Amino acid sequence: MAEPTQQVHYIQPAVLQQFVHRILTGNGVSDEHAKVITQCLVQADLRGVDTHGSNRIPSYMKRIRQKVLNPSATPQLQQVTPAAAIVDAQNGFGFVAAHMGMQKAIEMAQVFGIGLVSVKHSNHFGMSAWLVQQAIDAGMMSLVFTNSSPALPVWGGKSKLMGVSPIACGAPAGKERPFILDMAPSVAARGKIYKALRRGEKIPTEWALDAEGNMTDDPAKAIEGVMLPMGGPKGSALAIMMDVFSGVFSGSAFAGNVTGPYDPSKAADVGHFLVAIKPDLFMGLDDFKSRMDYLYQRVVGSDKMAGVERVYYPGEIEQITHEKRLVEGIPFTEAEIKGLNEEAELAGVKKLNYV
Repeated sequence: MAEPTQQVHYIQPAVLQQFVHRILTGNGVSDEHAKVITQCLVQADLRGVDTHGSNRIPSYMKRIRQKVLNPSATPQLQQVTPAAAIVDAQNGFGFVAAHMGMQKAIEMAQVFGIGLVSVKHSNHFGMSAWLVQQAIDAGMMSLVFTNSSPALPVWGGKSKLMGVSPIACGAPAGKERPFILDMAPSVAARGKIYKALRRGEKIPTEWALDAEGNMTDDPAKAIEGVMLPMGGPKGSALAIMMDVFSGVFSGSAFAGNVTGPYDPSKAADVGHFLVAIKPDLFMGLDDFKSRMDYLYQRVVGSDKMAGVERVYYPGEIEQITHEKRLVEGIPFTEAEIKGLNEEAELAGVKKLNYV
């Protein structure tokens, strides 16, 4: 890949949080909801998932201006059974509806051992790992599914139909790091294509095809084409699974009818599916945590293949990045800062100062 062609500036997390919060409230988002959204976006930045962090703000604000995302929407929660509920996001921010949904799933799991929440009529909710972390902070295991706009062909097809919808799950541990899996069914997340485009970088040729079906290292051509599924038919099947549990099950858009976060033409109608599970259902909590710690030790202590310095546990690299960026700051290119400051100017709020 090409090296970044722009100078990088490091922004302290607290400064970034205040800035993002100002833009959100300046666009009609309540203080309470802005706090949730800001926390989720900056968490992604801290974990190194820059594709799902604060750089998403311009696309979200454009959708507000085009009146296809309601910044003041209040999600409506309905209890379906003692252990299941549904949230109608009312076309508001996916962060807010998903946060409410996971909170409810955790509450039900604390009483019944498991809590299931379906979310309908939602929008992009950023990095799935923040919802997994919300469950871990409450001592819960979790499953987090969402569907998304067409970007991936089904195996054997050639046109966009399924989303690169992430599958995420997690479990708390004792003394070791928790297990956090957050992955797309494509070779790479689509957000990485947009990130490369913003930064003037090329992409690996195995990530996507252009509109003519050729491999490309040009992110602009990749956006016009299709993403490639990981593992061939396996990645394709996972994408369909996300559509079943998130779109079909919730009553939201599915089968290629979800509107993308960069498309300001109409409401997204995204669906999510959230599950919280009490980890001590079948054994004592101390025993469960001890077993999770043993699993971690076995994984990272594995015999390493040639050329590998360290074996990482799922989610560990992001947790290490989080710890590093809390101290060093979060990197942004000048083009990214310019895009964010243009939103600040439109909202009539103080710009991001990186000097």
